[in-house]
Amino acid sequence: MRALLLVTAAALIAVPAAAQDHSAHAEHEASPQEAPAGASEAEAHEGMGHGEMNHDAMGHAGVHGEMDHAEMDHGAMDHEAMDHGAMGHGQMDRQSDPRHAGMDHGTTAQADDEHAAPGAAPAASAPPPPRALAGPAHATDAIYGQAAMAPARAELAQMDTFAAGTVLLERLEARIGEGEDLYLWDAQAWYGGDYNKLWLKSEGEGAFAGGVESAEIQALWSHAIDPWFDLQAGVRYDIEPKGRAHAVLGVQGLAPYMFEVDAAAFLSDKGDLTARIEAEYDQRITQRLILQPRAEASLAAQDIPELGIGAGVSSIEAGLRLRYEFAREFAPYVGIGYEARLGDTADYARGAGEDPDRFSLLMGVRAWF
Repeated sequence: MRALLLVTAAALIAVPAAAQDHSAHAEHEASPQEAPAGASEAEAHEGMGHGEMNHDAMGHAGVHGEMDHAEMDHGAMDHEAMDHGAMGHGQMDRQSDPRHAGMDHGTTAQADDEHAAPGAAPAASAPPPPRALAGPAHATDAIYGQAAMAPARAELAQMDTFAAGTVLLERLEARIGEGEDLYLWDAQAWYGGDYNKLWLKSEGEGAFAGGVESAEIQALWSHAIDPWFDLQAGVRYDIEPKGRAHAVLGVQGLAPYMFEVDAAAFLSDKGDLTARIEAEYDQRITQRLILQPRAEASLAAQDIPELGIGAGVSSIEAGLRLRYEFAREFAPYVGIGYEARLGDTADYARGAGEDPDRFSLLMGVRAWF
C-alpha cells in the first residue's frame, strides 16, 4: 500500500502545470474583470481560467514571454480551449522576441502602414509604367489627328500678330454759355496688334461766330508696358493758333477703379515744356444710360506770352456728361461743364478782354467705328 501511494504521488508531481484543469478554480476565484480595483496583475492572472483567456487583450509576445517553452509539454496543452482565431498577431512584438522570425507577418506589416505616424515619408514607389508616357504630345491629336489640328495651332500662333483698328469720336459737342457759343472736337484712331499700335489724336475748339481758335494733331507709337497701360511717344503739331511742333512722351490706359487716364508731356521746337492730364470715368446707371465725369488740367514749365500761357497750372476743365447709347457705336449726350484759366494765364485772358472762367451747357455725341 505504501508503495502504491508513493507511485501515485510521483505521477501527480510529474504532470505539467499546463495539463491541470483549473476550471474548478473559476468557480471559487474571481476573474480579472471581477477582481478588486487594487488587485495586482499576478492575482488577476491566478484567478483567470486558462480556457477563458482573452488573447486579443493580451499581447501574444507577452504570453510566450512568460511561458517556459523548454519545460512546457505542448502535447498536454488543451488546444481546444485556446482561441487561436482571436489571437492578435497584429500586436506581436516580433523585434523583442526573435523566436517569431520565421512567422508570416504580412498582416502585421499592413497594420504598421495603416498606423504610420502622420507626416512620415511614404514608401518608395515604382516609376510610372512606360505606357503612361506614351501617346501624342497633344491629347487632341489622339481624337482628331495631328493633320487636322496643325492648322489650328498655326492660327493660334498668329494671334500676337493680328492687327485691328478703331476710330473713336470721343467728344463732338457744342458749348453754350456766357459770351460766345463754342464747338469742340476730341477724336482718336489707332491701328495695330496687342503690343504695338499707331495712334492718332486730334482735338480743338472754335467759336460758331468765328474761326478755329485752337487745333492740334498727334501721331504716336503706342507700346503696351503692362495689361493696363501703353507708353506713347511721337510728335504733335499745332495748326492753330501758331504753327508749332512738339515731341510727345506719355502714358494712356486704365487706372485702378476703372479711370481712363491720358497723360503726356510736350517739348516744343521753341524749347517750351508743357503737359496735360486727362481722366474720365464711366458710371453705368443702366446698360445704355451712362454718367461720365471728366477732368483735365494743363501745366507749363515757363511763361509763354505769345500763347497767353503762364507758368504752373495754366488751366483746368471739368464736366459731367450723361449719354444714352442707342447702339454701342452711337450715343448722344447732354451735360454741364466748367473751365477756368489760372494764375498768369488768367491775367493774359483779362488783358485780352476775355473772361478767365465760364460755365457751359454741353450737348454732343460720342461715336466709334
